[in-house]
Amino acid sequence: MILSAHLEQARRELASQPAARLEAEILMAHALGTARSFLYANPDLELPQPRSESFHSLVKRRARGEPIAYLTGLREFWSLSLRVTPEVLIPRPETELLVETALQCIPRDARLRVADLGTGSGAIALALATERPACRVHATELSPGALAVARENARALGQRAVRFHLGGWCEPLAGWFHVILSNPPYVREDDPHLAQGDCRFEPRTALTPGKDALAAIRAIASQARERLAAGGWLLLEHGSQQAAEVRDILELNGFAAVETRRDLAGLERVTLGRWQDKSNPPHAGPNGRPVGC
Repeated sequence: MILSAHLEQARRELASQPAARLEAEILMAHALGTARSFLYANPDLELPQPRSESFHSLVKRRARGEPIAYLTGLREFWSLSLRVTPEVLIPRPETELLVETALQCIPRDARLRVADLGTGSGAIALALATERPACRVHATELSPGALAVARENARALGQRAVRFHLGGWCEPLAGWFHVILSNPPYVREDDPHLAQGDCRFEPRTALTPGKDALAAIRAIASQARERLAAGGWLLLEHGSQQAAEVRDILELNGFAAVETRRDLAGLERVTLGRWQDKSNPPHAGPNGRPVGC
């Protein structure tokens, strides 16, 4: 059977997916180890049996709901091609708002210390290190498997500026930081969305902290106070209906200038606050002047 016929058969098998043709092409390109443009240029190519079997195995798994990112092992985030496995949460486009907001807090040539908590695939830390190469970026992760994926992504990107630490949230960190950010688990364990779509295949602990959806955010807000320089920023991604509660958590923990940023869909997605405790060393920029969003 020729390539175009394989793709048409796959499209029918994936008919329940909103982008069946595109997904079939992505899986075919992965099975052949080529770019999608190769498929358009060679529609009459006879597939060798091993390649054909590999392709249709991927299609069957996708038809059962397995995420494309796990089937191909790749996901793009912030124009970076990242390896992803079932050990890590699949990076999502809305998390780019967290990176954008953090970059607004960090002048382009600043030499600041930044921490990404619960780094997973390393997506956030690697995006920040790419955009702010003068900064010292640290990333923490409780899962050894996830941390191995993050380190592999750093090596593949030739990114040596990120230091990785095994442990929960701020616990493995030492010293003072000017920006701390995180995309923590924030879904209640009984939320029906956990039984839908990609969530069914992603690591549970990366999605939900348990009965209290904001437990991780409470822990981070508390721990960050001991690691943020005075005037430093804490930035948190959260659910679109959680912004008011997250603002309250930050204010109760002593953060000032608390505000929430909206994503491209107009949903409240990232909340940030500034640490004002004068007993911590000051958060200063390259010329000694305070830095802020």
